[in-house]
Amino acid sequence: MAHRYCLTLDLVDDARLIAEYEKYHQAIWPEIHKSITDYGITNMEIYRFDVRLFMIMETDDTFSFEKKSAADAANPKVQEWEKLMWKYQHAVKGAQKGEKWVLMDKIFQL
Repeated sequence: MAHRYCLTLDLVDDARLIAEYEKYHQAIWPEIHKSITDYGITNMEIYRFDVRLFMIMETDDTFSFEKKSAADAANPKVQEWEKLMWKYQHAVKGAQKGEKWVLMDKIFQL
C-alpha cells in the first residue's frame, strides 16, 4: 500500500542562493538518489513558491521515518549533502531545533 507525506521547509530569502539550490536539484548527486530510493520512497516532488518549499513524498510499506533517519545519519555522503543544503534552507516557524523538513497535517481531501 502506498503512503503519501507532505512536508514543508523555507529557503533563505536570497535570489542567488535560491537559484543555486534549484540548480542542485536539477541533478541531485547519485548517492542522494540512491539514499532516497533504497528506503522505500517511490516518488518525491518538491515545489517552490517564493521561499516556501512543499515536498510530496510517496512511499511503499518498507518506508519509515526512523529507518530513513538512521540510514541518513550513518551515510557520510548524505551528511555532506545535508550540510551543503542547510546553506540554502531556513527552518519554518514551529520546527524543532535542527529540524529541516516538517511533516504537514492533511486538513482536507475531496
